[in-house]
Amino acid sequence: MPPRPRFSREEIVDAALKLVSERGVGALTSRELGARLGSSARPIFTVFGSMEELMQEVRRAAMRRFNEFAWSARDELPAFNRLGMQTVRFALAEPRLYQLLFMVENERARSFADVFATLGDTATAAVAMLEEEYALSRDEAMGLFKQMWIFTFGIGALCAARVCRFSEEEISDMLSRAFRGATALARSQDIDKEGKYAE
Repeated sequence: MPPRPRFSREEIVDAALKLVSERGVGALTSRELGARLGSSARPIFTVFGSMEELMQEVRRAAMRRFNEFAWSARDELPAFNRLGMQTVRFALAEPRLYQLLFMVENERARSFADVFATLGDTATAAVAMLEEEYALSRDEAMGLFKQMWIFTFGIGALCAARVCRFSEEEISDMLSRAFRGATALARSQDIDKEGKYAE
């Protein structure tokens, strides 16, 4: 009969998430996590088959935290601008989790569609929001989301890496200007299914 786990799956993931949030992805080793739990590394492997399996769970937990954060600001309009602001705010508040979610190499990604598949429910909801609120087709909304995600990701990456610091006003102004420009382009050109603007 296998040994009874000393820690639950949720307890291990929670401890690992806190470790990554505080010290970064590189700190998530079985030894460091065991020390965080006040034990050896052995109990971790009675629940998880490998550190890679645990890392996938940590990433899912980090994405849940991001999604909750993204929708937590209810008083700012327009809604799509609010999501952009919340994304950058997340990079400022949780730089190491932002790096885990959006700045760790994805060997399987070959196109933006592959990236989009990893972005979670917030990205899907954002595309639907663009379709509804701005009367865009699905292809137009996906193309606009792609342009804005790349721009917003860039600001977030600069903030998460502590390369630049921007005020709330600067971030809002940059996102608003980029959105107005991208929206005008989306409405004036055809966009193919890959989100690329046709000539």
